[in-house]
Amino acid sequence: MLVDDHPIVRQGLQLLINSQPDMKVVCEAASATEAMRMIAIDVPDIALIDISLEDRSGIELIKEMLARCPGLPLLALSMHDESLYAERALRAGARGYVMKQEATEVVLAAIRKVLGGGVYLSGQASARLLNQYVNRRGDDEKHSIERLTDRELEVFTMIGRGLSTREIADKLFLSIKTIEAHREHIKEKLHLKSWVELVRHAVKFSLDQGG
Repeated sequence: MLVDDHPIVRQGLQLLINSQPDMKVVCEAASATEAMRMIAIDVPDIALIDISLEDRSGIELIKEMLARCPGLPLLALSMHDESLYAERALRAGARGYVMKQEATEVVLAAIRKVLGGGVYLSGQASARLLNQYVNRRGDDEKHSIERLTDRELEVFTMIGRGLSTREIADKLFLSIKTIEAHREHIKEKLHLKSWVELVRHAVKFSLDQGG
């Protein structure tokens, strides 16, 4: 299964995967909601999930898919910063993280490794995670963005895309009060004093991550 809200990306991945003698794309989804509806009908052997989806984050989708289909191999696929998202994807239950910028043979190798029961990470991401476990960095040494929970990061990202509090609440099926609480926690963790400052940082983060 391919889960990505960009038709061109899905088409490219489909052509790549279907060119292999041992692989075939059996279904595609443009949103998290569509993906959950599809796996309720038929469970694939593996799902490739984009981290950035329109209706909610791929991190949350990974958790939802595993809650419905425990043991389903999931491979996170993203254009976003590996150092920020790879560990989150693994904690959510993904068995690998691969950048969209990687060569086609790397993407295919990642799919095969995850299908074979392994975990795929780039050499750089593996070294970074190993270094964290060895050094056990304290919270005060963590980059401020890393202090956000998965849900807070999702809300922060949506703010950066220009969504209002009500729009975020509607997309995430949460109350406005819950989103406002997340907003306050984000301000506190990022040491931001005002809503304007929060929006400015969120927009900059969104632009740095490619929109």
